[in-house]
Parts: sequence; structure tokens; C-alpha cells
Amino acid sequence: MLAGVASKDGLVMRDIPQPRPKPNEVLVKVRAAGLNRADLTTARGLPHGSHGGVGAAVGIEWAGEVVETGSEVQGLKAGERVMCSGNGGYAEYAVGDWGRVHSIPDGMSFEQAAVLPVALATLHNALVTAGRLKAGESAMIQGASSGVGLMGLQIAKFLGAKPVIGSATNDERRGRLKEFGADVAVDTRDPAWPDQVLGATGGKGVDVVVDMLSGPVVTQTMKATAILGRIVNVGRLAGTKAEFDFDLHALRRIDYIGVTFRTRSLAEVREIGRRMRADLWDAVKAGKLTLPIDRRFPLAEAVEAQAHMRANKHFGKIVLTM
Repeated sequence: MLAGVASKDGLVMRDIPQPRPKPNEVLVKVRAAGLNRADLTTARGLPHGSHGGVGAAVGIEWAGEVVETGSEVQGLKAGERVMCSGNGGYAEYAVGDWGRVHSIPDGMSFEQAAVLPVALATLHNALVTAGRLKAGESAMIQGASSGVGLMGLQIAKFLGAKPVIGSATNDERRGRLKEFGADVAVDTRDPAWPDQVLGATGGKGVDVVVDMLSGPVVTQTMKATAILGRIVNVGRLAGTKAEFDFDLHALRRIDYIGVTFRTRSLAEVREIGRRMRADLWDAVKAGKLTLPIDRRFPLAEAVEAQAHMRANKHFGKIVLTM
């Protein structure tokens, strides 16, 4: 089968053997796959947790039709339309653990479904489980114009956060954040952005921040966070290292929480999916939690699709189609 696989020089297209499902897995005929920034790393042969490496198929979310199920799988059958997260989605066929496979709601296309699994699981976990967001509390999504960020705005709004604040450094993309639930949109290039956040929260600061920037922005983020607020470190788009104001951290008594799927067990990942479905699946089925598709590429053009992502000019998600 055709697949986009990792090499030391980056993503390459090759024919590789079709995967076989283990007892806990579902084999899916892939119809569409969503791109994520983690794919840019794994495409160079760097592992994503315990998975990946040179020669491995890239891609952590996809949608398609069930072809075969392992002996431990229940509730899924051949021909069923599903969306999945896992590994190897840039391919004509992929396998995923049953706990990371979700039925596609009626009326939703494969392309729409393919961009949802990672964003839904990541941001529900960040806001609800790690961030302990409650209705009526304020929430901020850093790097909100990404696909995951746009989902974060929508989940926060759906769960009753008030106000919902988003950041983006691109003027055009920042101007669109209100379409996805942001009450306030700020530019983290402006040194005064923490004051704007304080102003929007009556001087208190934000209760929960989903930080996909980190790096040198971290001290400003703490200035914009409420006493007893929670900062959930999801991404590091602005850098992995920076000076950290420990005194400010202590003064505001902030919980600074790191999350990643790379060190989670399969049982933990299954539980994340279960909790997400319990809180959000009715909204997903009703079309209340969706993501815009910036551009579509055929699977054979996966290298070009990654180049489009690397250029960082997209709004929403990039999709491969089969």
C-alpha cells in the first residue's frame, strides 16, 4: 500500500506492507487523514513516545471504514465509518486501538471526521481533566488559530467558560477567532497583552490557560493568570526553554501542569477518550464542535501537504484524501 513514511531526510512516499490488526486493534481503510505538527517531527524519524522511527508510516489521526477487527474488539463491525487516533494515518490502511476509535456521526464527511480525534482528546483533557475548568470560570487558549486551538475555544465556550480568550500573532487569523468562540483576541507580540487579559477579566486574570506557546512567553502568561489559576503546558511553539519567574509563580500560586500523550499508557489514553465522549459527543453529533479545513491534498502529495503546514500560513486543518 502507498504510505508517507519517515526518513532521516523527512517524509517520503513508499509502498509498504498493509498492517494487520492485533487483538485490541481495528484495521481501517483510510479515506482521509488530518495533519498535525507532531507529524513534522516524526517524519524525520524521531519517535513520538514509543512509536515511530525511520521507515514507520506517519500520521496520528484519520477516518475511514472498518475492514477487520481484532478478537478483543467489541461494538465495531466491518463497513462502519470511524474516526481514529494512533499511528500510521498517512496510508491507504491503518490500525488503531479500539479505545481510540469513534463512530462517525451521520451526515459528517470523512474529511470533517479526520481532523477531530486529536483536537477533541487533547483539548478536553487539557481544559477539563488537567485544567479543572468549571462553568463560569475564564479560559485562555494560547496559539488559538491552530486546529487544536480553535477546538479549544469551542470546547471552553461549550462548557460555559466566561470570558474565552484566544491569542494569535497573525492579524488575519486573530480576526477570525471570534467565529470559534473567543470573546477577546490578543496578540502575544504586543508586550501589553497581559494587561488586555487582566482588563477582560476584571483585573483577576485567567482561571485556566492552555499554553501551546511556552518559551519566553511563559512569564507574561503567568502575569495574565489568576491567583490559584492553572496553566496547562500542551505545546512549545515559542520554544522549549526560557527564563522562569519562580517568585511570580509562587505569588500567584499557579498550578503549572505539563501534559503529553507520549508518556501515557494505553489505559490512560482510553480513559481520556471515554471522558471526552461523555462530555462532548452529543455536541459533536449535533455539529457544534467542528474545524475548518484549510486545504486538501491527495495522499500522493503528502510531502507537499507537510510543506504547506511548515509554512505556517494555514488556518484550521490540512487534510490528506484517499
